[in-house]
Amino acid sequence: MSFHIYQLVIVLASAFMIYQGVTNYVKGKNGQTFYKLSIRIIIWGGMATVGLFPDTISLLAKMLGIIDNMNAVILTGFLFVFLMIFKLLSAIERLEQQLSIVTRNESLKEIKNNQKNE
Repeated sequence: MSFHIYQLVIVLASAFMIYQGVTNYVKGKNGQTFYKLSIRIIIWGGMATVGLFPDTISLLAKMLGIIDNMNAVILTGFLFVFLMIFKLLSAIERLEQQLSIVTRNESLKEIKNNQKNE
């Protein structure tokens, strides 16, 4: 069994994403719930497994009834795109929360200034 650079990159990226998710969950940061953490661990754990053991793609293809190995690779690509969309949605959610906080703080400052002027 030979080990390639792309396998190392996939495993390191997966480990980083899992670490980031666990850290956010422990700190209660970015609205990280146990459900989101579980999904992150399953998806990125799967990516790491595929990175370490590329033959699992063939096994997955047989289990899902995908005959051609290239189809399994395309399926994995779709999975990666799904993860990126999930990451973007999480970022948008975080930005909306921050915008709400800023708006609330500015409104409170404006109310206090109006009360002082009266």
